[in-house]
Amino acid sequence: MKQGFFITGTDTNVGKTWATIALIRYFKKLGKVVVGMKPVAAGCELNNRNEDALLIQTNASVQVPYDLINPYAYEQAVSPHIAGINNPVEFGKVIECYAALKEMADVVIVEGAGGWYAPLNAQQDISDLAITLGLPIILVVGIKLGCINHAKLTYQAIKQSGTICVGWIAVCVDADMLNTDENIDTIKHLMPVPLLGVLPHTPKADFDFLAEKIEII
Repeated sequence: MKQGFFITGTDTNVGKTWATIALIRYFKKLGKVVVGMKPVAAGCELNNRNEDALLIQTNASVQVPYDLINPYAYEQAVSPHIAGINNPVEFGKVIECYAALKEMADVVIVEGAGGWYAPLNAQQDISDLAITLGLPIILVVGIKLGCINHAKLTYQAIKQSGTICVGWIAVCVDADMLNTDENIDTIKHLMPVPLLGVLPHTPKADFDFLAEKIEII
């Protein structure tokens, strides 16, 4: 049975890519053929390639052309609706790439850009893309000061959109965060969806280790 998930976050730089790779490794350990996708990436310095998208490509179960994984790669590390002013995101192209990836794998993990309402073009944002793809949502919460408020607001926005949030992942992005466990416990009790994993802060990514922290119920 084909599966897919859309990964969104409470903000930019909250650990969406680490969570995405951890999920890819998790499903691969279950014997699934897994590919990832980052439809829109801003900040592409390596031959118009994005570092996070390359990481997703490298971790796929099968060889996948870069342009399928990241059809919109913008050089400037700014909001996609600004970076892509001369080449705006068109959902039709993203849907075609997703459909091709879906044929290659049992599971497709799609990573969004920025937060739930990050604009992608003049009219549409990440929430519109998630709704268009029709995938269940996994919310990544960066555990830092303000994370409780950000988690509640983002979850409420996802719920109001009519999409299904199947759970959330805590990513400990701040090494100096006070009361990390208490913040995670607070969000856990406030969220009506399960906590799918806690990714501890590490100076360097060990994705097999992080995959062990994931559990999809």
